[in-house]
Order: sequence, then structure tokens, then C-alpha cells
Amino acid sequence: MKQNITNTDSLTQSKAFPLRGNKKGAVSVGIIGGAGYTAGELIRILLNHPQAELTFVQSSSNGGNLLSDVHTDLLGDSEIRFVSEAEFSLIDVAFFCMGHGKSKEFLQKNTIPDNVKIIDLSHDFRLKREGNDFAYGLPELNRELIRESNRIANPGCFATGIQLAILPLAAAGLIKDELHVNAITGSTGAGQSPTETSHFSWRNNNISVYKAFEHQHLGEIIQSLEQLQSDFRFDINFIPVRGNHTRGIFASVYTKFEGTLKEAIKIYQDYYASHPFVFVSNLNPDLKQVVNTNKAIVYLEKHGNKLMILSVTDNLLKGASGQAVQNMNLMFDLEETMGLNLKAVAF
Repeated sequence: MKQNITNTDSLTQSKAFPLRGNKKGAVSVGIIGGAGYTAGELIRILLNHPQAELTFVQSSSNGGNLLSDVHTDLLGDSEIRFVSEAEFSLIDVAFFCMGHGKSKEFLQKNTIPDNVKIIDLSHDFRLKREGNDFAYGLPELNRELIRESNRIANPGCFATGIQLAILPLAAAGLIKDELHVNAITGSTGAGQSPTETSHFSWRNNNISVYKAFEHQHLGEIIQSLEQLQSDFRFDINFIPVRGNHTRGIFASVYTKFEGTLKEAIKIYQDYYASHPFVFVSNLNPDLKQVVNTNKAIVYLEKHGNKLMILSVTDNLLKGASGQAVQNMNLMFDLEETMGLNLKAVAF
């Protein structure tokens, strides 16, 4: 269904907002920084969300352009145009889809009404520091806190997949040794702005390691593990890998575990029993099972005294925009899965 704009014979910023009230009782949404991959995914989800109304999409460089001029797959789905300036009086929630460091800068320069909730998809507010009132938005860790919060820091893509692999062990107090993590991500994890390592000619048929042992997502992972297991003081040996695929994260984790595989599986099944997007599989998973969905699949094997956990997620959905909408649903007391029943690509 197409969304209307107020006046199609003008490209002025004030005419870029769609008519309100198409969805009765809907949450009015604005997006700040609308040109990138995460914003594009958000737009696709929100246009089809039964209780969300996309009121504006802000982009400093694209004001007046149709969304489909930038996100070309939206051709025929929306007639909304980008705006250069946000009008916060029109919305209930703002998604920040800017680069790292930009959200903090934006909040320093702009006044957001207290009644407007914020979901930030950057790294700026994920770590707890003095003066940071953002809740960490991993529903499988902080669901009730998210429901009560007005400001959410959406987790990182690697951080999401890796945490979903190990949170049940931490919650049971069973991480007793260092963790070894190898995780490969698609090129969309590097963002839309081209770089040497995201250029097709370099990335295609290629693979490489980067930021070994010092990836920026380690801080939020450690923070979450300490929240669940207060005596967690072990190294996380994380080797991030650039894959030659477009999207999706495949993480493999292993650590010492003295219990049986059956005991480990029960720990994971019990932990995720009430979480609608995480599935404990009895079959070794593959990436295509989750690409284009908000699902996470975890799988366990026992090898000697070590437990191996595999975790597969879509870095742009469960690792970013899908999880952000999941958080919005919780914040506005909507069904947690609303708008997120998405089909995997499969082939």
C-alpha cells in the first residue's frame, strides 16, 4: 500500500511528511540518518508494521528526494520524501541511524521532547557510564527494563549474535574459563559508505581477519556477562572475520563445560523458552535459515570437556534494525513479534 504525501507538486521539506492517521492508534515514527543500510531495513519493516506510521525520514544529504531514490527496492512501496530537518513534535519515537559518535553529537545540538522515545543504533550509548540513561536493548537480557525505558541503546551486530550464544551459561553461573569466539560477518556490517575492504572487487572471493582480540563490541558483551554472572573475569578471545557474502553473522564459540550435552541443551531451552526469536536447534544450522529475518538460531555440541555453541543471525535485522523494532514493540506495549514475521531467503 502506498503512503501519501501532503502535496505532490512541491518538493519542499514541509511537504515531505505523510498524512497522519492511516493506521488508527499507530505509533508515529521518525528516522534520523535515513540513507544507510540500517535505515533502509527499518523503513521496509515500518512501512508494513500494522501499528507503526512512518512520519518522516531525515537525511541531511537527501532532503526532498524520494526514499526510493536512495533505497531503490522501495520503488512502488512509498512516496515519502526525505526531509532535511526533523520535526519531533510529530512523532512518538525516533530511531537514530547515524554513524558512531554522531548520535551523541546530535543530542548535544538538538532538544528532543521528553515524550519522544529514542532508539539509538550506534555504539554511542551501549556502555554504562556516568550520565548515560540509555538502557541496553537486548530483549533476551533486559526485556522488562526495555519496557520501562524511554531511551534504548540497540546492541551491536556481532555483540548480539555472540551474546545469544553464551548468555544462558552466564545466567546459570557456568562460565568457568575463557571463551573462544570466531565469527564471520557479511559486507553490509561495514556500512554503506564504500571502503577498501567493502569494495566488491576486494571483498568478492576473499576473506580476512580484522580487529582480532580488540573489537569494539567486546565491551558490551563483557558488560552483559557481568550483569548475569557477577564473578565473570575471563578472557574473550574474539577473532572477527570479513566474509565475502552480503549479510549474516555466523559465530562459533567454545569454552570448558563439565556438564553433559543434554544438560547444556536444557539450560538453553529453558533460558529462551519465553523469547520468540531465539531457537535452539537440534540440527547444525546454516546462515540462509536466518537471512532476512529477526531470528537467531543456536546449536550446541559437546567435544570432550568443551561445549561448542553456534549462533546465526542477520546482522541487519536481529543484529540491528529488526531488533530495534522489537525494542519499539516492547516500549509501546505491542506484541513483541509485531511486524517482524519475516521469511528467510532459503535459496
